[in-house]
Amino acid sequence: MSQIDRRLIVDENFTRYVSEGLLPDAISKSKQINLSKTDFLECFHSQLLSRHLDLCARQLKEKGQGFYTIGSSGHEGNVAIAAAFAVDDMAFLHYRSGAFMLHRSKLYDGDPRLRDHLLALTASQDDPCSGGRHKVLGSKKLCVPPQTSTIASHLPKAVGCALSIDREEKTPLKKNSVVLCSFGDATVNHSVAQGAFHHARWLASKNISLPLVFICEDNGFGISVPTPTDWIESQFSHKNQLHYISVNGLDVDHCYQGAVKAQKITRNSKQPVFLHMKCVRLMGHAGSDIESQYRKLSDIEATELNDPLLHSARIILENGWLTQAEIIQQYEQARAQVSQEANQVALHGGLTSKQAIMKPLIPEKNYHPVARVVSDESRKTCFADSFSQLSKPRNMAQQINYALTDLMLEFENIVLFGEDVGTKGGVYHVTADLQQRFGNKRIFDTLLDETSILGTAIGMAHNGFLPIPEIQFLAYYHNAEDQLRGEAATLSFFSQQQFVNPMVVRIPGFAYQKGFGGHFHNDNSIAALRDIPGIIIACPSHGRDAAKMLRTCVVTAMTQGRVVVFLEPIALYMEKDLYQPGDNHWLTDYPNPMEYISLGELHIEGDSNQLVILSYGNGYYLSRKAQEKIKQQYHIEIKVVDLRWLAPLPEDNIIDAIKGSSHVLIVDECRKTGSLSEALVTLIVERCVPLPQISRITAEDSFIPLGDAAQYVLPSCEDITHRIETLLNVKDR
Repeated sequence: MSQIDRRLIVDENFTRYVSEGLLPDAISKSKQINLSKTDFLECFHSQLLSRHLDLCARQLKEKGQGFYTIGSSGHEGNVAIAAAFAVDDMAFLHYRSGAFMLHRSKLYDGDPRLRDHLLALTASQDDPCSGGRHKVLGSKKLCVPPQTSTIASHLPKAVGCALSIDREEKTPLKKNSVVLCSFGDATVNHSVAQGAFHHARWLASKNISLPLVFICEDNGFGISVPTPTDWIESQFSHKNQLHYISVNGLDVDHCYQGAVKAQKITRNSKQPVFLHMKCVRLMGHAGSDIESQYRKLSDIEATELNDPLLHSARIILENGWLTQAEIIQQYEQARAQVSQEANQVALHGGLTSKQAIMKPLIPEKNYHPVARVVSDESRKTCFADSFSQLSKPRNMAQQINYALTDLMLEFENIVLFGEDVGTKGGVYHVTADLQQRFGNKRIFDTLLDETSILGTAIGMAHNGFLPIPEIQFLAYYHNAEDQLRGEAATLSFFSQQQFVNPMVVRIPGFAYQKGFGGHFHNDNSIAALRDIPGIIIACPSHGRDAAKMLRTCVVTAMTQGRVVVFLEPIALYMEKDLYQPGDNHWLTDYPNPMEYISLGELHIEGDSNQLVILSYGNGYYLSRKAQEKIKQQYHIEIKVVDLRWLAPLPEDNIIDAIKGSSHVLIVDECRKTGSLSEALVTLIVERCVPLPQISRITAEDSFIPLGDAAQYVLPSCEDITHRIETLLNVKDR
């Protein structure tokens, strides 16, 4: 039997079963109703609207006017959860939480916002949340950030958001707020979900405030794969540090009782709760899904008899609140209300240009962070014994430490966290003494899970903090890249800049650690970062630049709502010398706290156009060595350009730097395939007239081996020197 037939049957069943009194048995033996008559009928009205939105979505799809048919049918009991919590409790919602969204809208100002839902279904540019970029449940007023897939990736940030509530007095969320996070039963099997549950329990075990309610909307299926009977209960009912509450989502009042209990526990104890809402799924996974291909007809029909709307109708009739005819009348009035709105929405068009589509990728709003005026005395007190070192040349690791200290003095909403960054001060001691200076609410160690670290950053940013998370090594980022790619970087895009999650992600990386090899600690690939739309990638090559660029990154993130990645070359952390041992030419003085390097600003060493080297990080350091060798041996001047900003590439500045040059050599420490060098070659070919001779030196397309063997797959000073000699034809001079 086709899916459209089942849709019609579900629709027709309601009228027939109510009129004939063929209603399902009661879920609860208790006759007492906790919701008042008025509140229950309001919940029922929201359920009806949600159902007719689902039916309308499939009609719009058939007409070619709609583009999304995953609905909330069978999950409408989540209206009770909306009723139990405050409208300003931040909610990260499952895509089947449409009834929740409608009811929260009504609780806010009486308007269910049907129009908004329909504009999203039709990908209209007038959709107030995503502007036609996706069908999302989201609203700034209703404290619901938009979610696009909700296959577990939103759970880590829900933990982070809850963690942020008790961290600072002045934040957007109230001190007694609770964070809600809904998802499906199949989602709990995802490693990201398991990580979030584990993180929440880990925090609770340390008596850290975490007012969070996980809401599992359990309909028994993940698309076509059934969830084992009692799987959710068996997995979550006995976990330490996680209060488990089971409710039947088919019965609005039973669901409400459990939700009220959940909110009292988490609001009073500040501990996480797992609210298990058992429900059903009606009309399949989505409009294209034909349930009869993987379910028995008898099972489908039994599910349809358990329709939560029929259960609500039974409760209404048992209490004498409405007659059968009045219930059917309300059902048809809801249909007419949705249909009327849909007819008007059909006239609205979608996005029609790449400019319009991409506009919110980069937030345009200018935020005004509250910066403290930091006196010299305050700095002396904070830096303590290190204050006397500020005037002396120091390496990159120390310069970053000093810059973080000054930034945290200036901006009280900065929090810094990651693996080993607190008591230990980081594996390279870059964050040494910071926890002592600012306390463990602003500098704290996390569990060893990069997904949780980045999720925490996203969640805390939702509550007004500027997070500076550290990913301990570049390769560790790959364990969690979807938190930037699918969550942090998409928020502005899918909310039309209404929501932003600014952050500066510090990542020590790249190669050249002799004796400490293997791809996991010596990774030299940033391709997975470079192709994320909208993010900024910065990479300093020495200490003075690192301090000034870090300030730029922090202020840019804070004032523009940007997501920034700050790549720190590990091999240059402790580097002192440039040309020969003991020359101390790679040590720099600590710049004044008011000094910055502008986004896209290059550093250029030398002014010759005979040959220009474009590089960054370790490649820039090696190129400077080669530059001096060529100068000493051949008396030839070479220009070396430190790119500094790897995304977005400062294209105009790069073209200006190589203008009139005969040769351009690109030195890229990343692998040949997928490296920045590919983009640089393309840029030069497309924009340079006349075209200079282009050459590039990159790492090999290989993982990096342990010890001295690494030198054979990575660029070296000798490689650069020999290539320059060849390009300039001076090798035999």
